[in-house]
Amino acid sequence: MATHVITGAGSGIGAAVARRLHARGDELVLHARDAGRAKELAAEFPGAKTLVGDLADPDKLSWAFSHQSLPDRVDSLLHIAGVVDLGPVGDLTPKSWRHQLNVNLIAPAELTRHFLPQLRAARGHVLFVNSGAGLNAHADWSAYAASKHGLKALADSLRHEEHGNGVRVTTVYPGRTASPMQAKVHQQEGKEYDAAKWIDPESVATTIVMALDLPRDAEVNDLTVRPGR
Repeated sequence: MATHVITGAGSGIGAAVARRLHARGDELVLHARDAGRAKELAAEFPGAKTLVGDLADPDKLSWAFSHQSLPDRVDSLLHIAGVVDLGPVGDLTPKSWRHQLNVNLIAPAELTRHFLPQLRAARGHVLFVNSGAGLNAHADWSAYAASKHGLKALADSLRHEEHGNGVRVTTVYPGRTASPMQAKVHQQEGKEYDAAKWIDPESVATTIVMALDLPRDAEVNDLTVRPGR
């Protein structure tokens, strides 16, 4: 039975992945930003463990984890949580930049650092859910795209560093996916949101589970998923 540490399991892609892994009997350690959210996740996924820490304040993650029971073995660390705040460069404040960089880039780096010993011991897998914005930046997406471009660099460097330790590293780049985040993006863009126009989170979950389940003789490095309609 594999053990997966998952951020962002409360909605969208993260919830879809957690449901898949939970249904087949894998052990889940679900990250939550606070105790209230942890209680909700524990109720939604019976038997799952929770791990509380605020990704928006990565400097305190190590302290928070030192007061909790952590898994001895980690077969996969799935970075799926993310935040977005659109706006032109001329309007974005340092607070907005820091928030997106903290949650989308620095916290994943800190979580990875924290769990690397367990991942190395298990010859595990680190998977980053990035974004099309991690490959191309458009108007009003500067801070979010910068955080996701940085996440690509983190994944690429980690892959080279940990290959000899048997740790696989995958980045998935989904296009627009029907989720609460996408609804927020449409609101910020001043556009009407129609979930049916975008990728179902279950479809992205299928690609993530495929990458995790790939036999050890192969590794998916980068996987781009785009809307099919």
